[in-house]
Amino acid sequence: MAVGRVLGTQAASPLSFWIGIEPGQAVQLDEVVITRRDVPGHGPVLMAGIVTTVEARHEGASFDSDVFLIAEGTLPAAVVECAEVRVTRVEPEVFVPPSPGAVVYRAQAADRDQALYFDVMDRRIPMGLGRDGHPMYVNFDFLDGTRGAHVSISGVSGVATKTSFATFLIYSIFNSGVLEAESANTKALIFSVKGEDLLFLDHPNARLDEAATNMYGRLGLPARPFHSVHVFAPPRPGDPNGVPHVSARTQGVSAFFWTLSEFCDEELLRFVFADADDERAQYSLLVGAVAARLQAWATPAGDGGAVVITVPGGGGVTCRTFADLVDHIADQLTDDGTRATWAGAQVPLGTVNAFLRRLRGAVRALAPIVRGELPSGRPHSISTSDAQVSIVDLHNLPERAQRFVVGVVLRGEFARKESSGTARPLLFVVLDELNKYAPREGDSPIKEILLDVAERGRSLGVILIGAQQTASEVERRIVANCAVRVAGRLDPAEASRPEYGWLPAISRERATIAKPGTMFVAQPEIPVPLAVTFPFPAWATRPSEAGPAPSTAARRTVADPFAGLPGADDDIPPF
Repeated sequence: MAVGRVLGTQAASPLSFWIGIEPGQAVQLDEVVITRRDVPGHGPVLMAGIVTTVEARHEGASFDSDVFLIAEGTLPAAVVECAEVRVTRVEPEVFVPPSPGAVVYRAQAADRDQALYFDVMDRRIPMGLGRDGHPMYVNFDFLDGTRGAHVSISGVSGVATKTSFATFLIYSIFNSGVLEAESANTKALIFSVKGEDLLFLDHPNARLDEAATNMYGRLGLPARPFHSVHVFAPPRPGDPNGVPHVSARTQGVSAFFWTLSEFCDEELLRFVFADADDERAQYSLLVGAVAARLQAWATPAGDGGAVVITVPGGGGVTCRTFADLVDHIADQLTDDGTRATWAGAQVPLGTVNAFLRRLRGAVRALAPIVRGELPSGRPHSISTSDAQVSIVDLHNLPERAQRFVVGVVLRGEFARKESSGTARPLLFVVLDELNKYAPREGDSPIKEILLDVAERGRSLGVILIGAQQTASEVERRIVANCAVRVAGRLDPAEASRPEYGWLPAISRERATIAKPGTMFVAQPEIPVPLAVTFPFPAWATRPSEAGPAPSTAARRTVADPFAGLPGADDDIPPF
């Protein structure tokens, strides 16, 4: 459909040109248009682009007040609309400007796919609908590590729908068919810090209406919740049985914690000091020294995870809680006779005191998840093998404990992928508040792991989908390694920062007024970010939206002591 002609009053170039809009027609931002030109020696050349600016004016008016005279009909003038088009593709690559007066068409079907490089995407996944109501795609080669990996999502908290887009992207990957036979074994690990909103991904959304369902149909996706979800939550503080600390969900939830034996053997002490400023403190070397002593001198005491710490040449001390362990370390470091054994002879007392202040300050935060007194034999580790989507609920933990969990879990999953020796199956890690875990300034154990994921995760099949309010506060190397960049609603001051240089000026302005559900997505193949609208979640995003519970919730398998008894299923219950 013809929408206008290339203007001759504005200079056209091989990279951008202006079009005059035909009377009775209209174009809007982000629409895809095409024009053609016969070039001697090359034949017809397709020039396709995206509308980046639309303007309307009175042609013939000289003064601002003329608008009133024109409206009254006493001054003749014509209303003229024109639009700027930024070229996305020239096929074949003969870079000449379009001819003034050439007819410009709204791209349809194959022309649209060619303009946006969808025709060369062998593996593509839908990421939402464009302004024209047709699907927009992202090249999976830039997500699974084939040609690139990782996603960075930025936007204002509560408005940019960063987490919703991240979960939709995961859903699209799992249900678009791009994974083929690998779909069942591909996993997603989601860290949840916003209440219990993400604990019902396997429940249908009761607010899903027909319009949203049709939107899924246009994207070629089923409108249904995730089918395999396992939730991990910390134990309730003070609960002797380690019941998961969640209130709205009861099925498919497991408690996670680390025993004191694991804490010592795996040298997890360094993750207690996971703040960026801790690594700049003088006691960072002391942390490593004490962790090494715990690994060497701690032995299990029974089956509940408690430890006996035996210093060479001395007696053993049993620790059954994290507070016991901290008290014992404090006793050893404040005693003049044992301090050198634990810390070394050259460590000043002031450094020891600073170390102990931070360690004692962590007791309240970590006591629920570092245990040695719970009943033995129960599963308590976070694993991605039980379900396709594993959710680690952190919202009930203090920030210090959240850092500990994120650091330890990421280290474990990254080590597991390294030991497997293969990038398949893929593991997608969704981490919100990335600026908290990998800040631009300072160093920390978590930041080291996230840098490792960003730089080597592509070859190991670990794909990071990071979300943050401010990309300007995230470590540069992590953002630079993200092949796909996404922005939702942005704060005006944040949008002006150089970290958003991938957004054209007009897109930056639009991002400050973007509605929830509208995202700007940049990927390496397409020179212009695409504005997409993704559908309302088909899965519950908060407890109040949760529909009927799934028939089978992913959970750890527990042996049934009555399994196999004849007629057990036919017995009449005694109540």
